[in-house]
Amino acid sequence: MDDFSVREIPFSHRGSWLDLSPVVGLATYADDLHLVSHRNGMHAVLRLVPVRGDGRVPAEVTANPAVLTWSADGGKVEAAFETPSALRIRGEGLGLCIAAAEPTLTPFTGTYMFFDPVSTAHVFTSYETGHRYRVSVLSGQAHRSGAWALGTADREIVIGEDGGTWELVLEELTTAREAVSARPPFADVVAATRRSVAAFTDAIAPWRSDRTPAAELACYVLWSAVVDPSGFIGRPAVLMSKHWMDKVWSWDHCFTALALAAGDPRLAWDQLQVVFDHQTAEGALPDSITHAEVLYNFVKPPVHGWAVARLRERLPGGLPQAELAALYHRLSAWTRFWLDHRRAPGEPLPHYEHGNDSGWDNATVFHQQGAVQSADLSAFLVLQMRELARLAWEGGDAAAATRWTREAATLQNELMRRLWNGSAFTSRPVDGAPRSTSSLLDLMPVVLGDQLPSEVRATVAAGVARHLTPVGLSTELPDSPTYEADGYWRGPVWAPSTVLVEDGLRRGGAVELADEVSARFRALCEKSGFAENFDALTGQGLRDRAYTWTAAAYLLLAGDAEARR
Repeated sequence: MDDFSVREIPFSHRGSWLDLSPVVGLATYADDLHLVSHRNGMHAVLRLVPVRGDGRVPAEVTANPAVLTWSADGGKVEAAFETPSALRIRGEGLGLCIAAAEPTLTPFTGTYMFFDPVSTAHVFTSYETGHRYRVSVLSGQAHRSGAWALGTADREIVIGEDGGTWELVLEELTTAREAVSARPPFADVVAATRRSVAAFTDAIAPWRSDRTPAAELACYVLWSAVVDPSGFIGRPAVLMSKHWMDKVWSWDHCFTALALAAGDPRLAWDQLQVVFDHQTAEGALPDSITHAEVLYNFVKPPVHGWAVARLRERLPGGLPQAELAALYHRLSAWTRFWLDHRRAPGEPLPHYEHGNDSGWDNATVFHQQGAVQSADLSAFLVLQMRELARLAWEGGDAAAATRWTREAATLQNELMRRLWNGSAFTSRPVDGAPRSTSSLLDLMPVVLGDQLPSEVRATVAAGVARHLTPVGLSTELPDSPTYEADGYWRGPVWAPSTVLVEDGLRRGGAVELADEVSARFRALCEKSGFAENFDALTGQGLRDRAYTWTAAAYLLLAGDAEARR
């Protein structure tokens, strides 16, 4: 696999809560690479600086999935993950300074460095992450400066500044671990990672070819964003990013699950379930989960029934039979949450309390409005209830299947009666009149596919086509006065809306338009990577540049396009 820029994609390893990157906070780029932890939030723990003699040496940084390299004047330092919690680092002709990233040290903040006489290693303890980072020298000589003190003491370890060869292992640990003993050769560490990445890529994208030049990097983005169970994350999980968007949100997990389904069905199923593990007694899913927090102040749209229906098609052998009863219970409770707790008295349609609930945080549908009945929400719930009906039939509960089928039909009828004005879908405040916007969100009932009347399908498809720029689906019409090039959901192209619209168009018979939506998004990723979103006119990647649902969307669309060939 080709090299990638660590300013865009962090260097990490499947299962690890660590990465090496110059990205140290929200849209914040440091001059030097840092060891960044995603426990208890995103924290730059250690600064890694190439040195020679008495000072810092400007070095070129290159990275591929197996090894990261600093190069300067014939010398180099290489880093590779031996395990998810251990980095092997070696140098020749170039040294390395490992320093506490935060200069301020108090009894309750910052990083404290000491020498551990038991393991004969230097140890940094981080108050922010609650973990220790042990530096054990395998060859060469290291020396330290600084000690515990209030204020701004230097705390660093320097090795190899004399230009010789050296090697060390940098481990993340909790309280204690056996002293470092014999380790595999560095070349074996690199080779093991290459095998792991290659096996994952072969499983997830066996169809890749010269026609899909971004497939291997997309696989690495997913592979490297997996974290092992820890804290509130009870299963192996794919973070949205190992930059600052280091959470699992309650709809991104659906798209990553779909991309993983055919090649790694166990990991895919864990992605679907990881958020349901925190479902409330009322049936609500959290807005997001991280290592150290679960947030319930918002929710996310109920795309889960749609995702389960798609997983039926993608998982080898279909949905796992042993899991169907639990899946039905969880999906039913999630649906009842919307029907019981998000429908105002006398109102047949559910509402979002805020744009954040929809996932389209600042879309113009929510401009100057509170609780909003938007057409996408009812459409998603119709699909979810129809999937529940199918699960109920499979579980032998004919009465429940009939009930869900009837409720789905009733809700779709109310959607058409109240939010379809004869030429477009609208939205309305719970206490107001319907209105139309220039947001792609008003067209999201396209997900109903052939369940929409044919004349409605044609009108919606024509509306979608108006949003299709040369690089993809703009979330706000470019000629709208509320369009913003970097306006989050008021213009940029996003992966989840693209996947949902493409699927709905295809299922509704607008195949040529679906093909064009797919082709333009794939070309966009091949040109601009896997950013959080993209300028809808120039294609420039925006915001966080290592988004897993963007990589997942590319893999879904590319894999399907190859299958159609």
